[in-house]
Amino acid sequence: MAPLRFSANLSWLFPELSGLPARVRAAGSSGFEAVEVAWPYAETPEALARAAREAGLRLVLINTPPGDQEKGEMGLGAVPGRQAAFREGLEQAVRSGHCLMGRKLSVPCKGAVARGGLVYLAAFLRLDMIHLMAGRVPQGADRIAVKAEMEAVFLENLRHAAGVLAQEDLVGLLEPINTRITDPQYFLDTPQQAAAILQKVGRPNLQLQMDIFHWQIMDGNLTGNIREFLPIVGHVQVAQVPGRGEPSSPGELNFPYLFQLLEDEGYKGFVGYTVEGLSWLRSYWDRRGHPEAGQ
Repeated sequence: MAPLRFSANLSWLFPELSGLPARVRAAGSSGFEAVEVAWPYAETPEALARAAREAGLRLVLINTPPGDQEKGEMGLGAVPGRQAAFREGLEQAVRSGHCLMGRKLSVPCKGAVARGGLVYLAAFLRLDMIHLMAGRVPQGADRIAVKAEMEAVFLENLRHAAGVLAQEDLVGLLEPINTRITDPQYFLDTPQQAAAILQKVGRPNLQLQMDIFHWQIMDGNLTGNIREFLPIVGHVQVAQVPGRGEPSSPGELNFPYLFQLLEDEGYKGFVGYTVEGLSWLRSYWDRRGHPEAGQ
């Protein structure tokens, strides 16, 4: 059975290095074949592309822009009144996809670098998935009272996003984020809620992002939830609970068991390494080896 494939989450790994290009190079020299990053928009696409090419890496995941963080925004997908801003970011993602695939644009890739948008990734050689961030319940609002309105906005935006992304062979991801510790106001907080929304949208290029850290905090029952939802999971992320340490660090989760479960269930995607430190991962590679290209 093939070993799991890991991508370096550059928002967590190599914090001692200044700038994403340096972290990309460090990921390549550490043995990764792929990277992911939440918001790479502060860097120039040329520098990131050069580092990615030199390291021989692919970019598997980025997040949509968070919105106005000074106003407390953390994604826009389900936020009433912010549909236009969400779709603007999506259009920038389309231009990014064209550049990634080497297609002609009416606006050159270099000139297409738009403020705060996904087009910052235009110069990477490949992009696989975009996390379509749901966003937070508006400040002062009651979660239960606004749930129906926010879900309706999310469904509308996701249907639009699915059509746009399908033209570029990109996958959109929904990630539940726990509301007990990490973000009490986040709208999408359980795999059950996310799966129900995906079922209502009914588009095959929209999938679930499983961050085991968040799933454990919100619901536990990881064996059952992994088996139930893995068929619609497009990406996995890992960190120990509650301290977000390496899989070998003290905590609630038995990662040897969980990783074996993922292998046994036939998971073929990447596992985002969203922690600091590489000692556990190096020991895993020593035991299991790296997957062959294309696995």
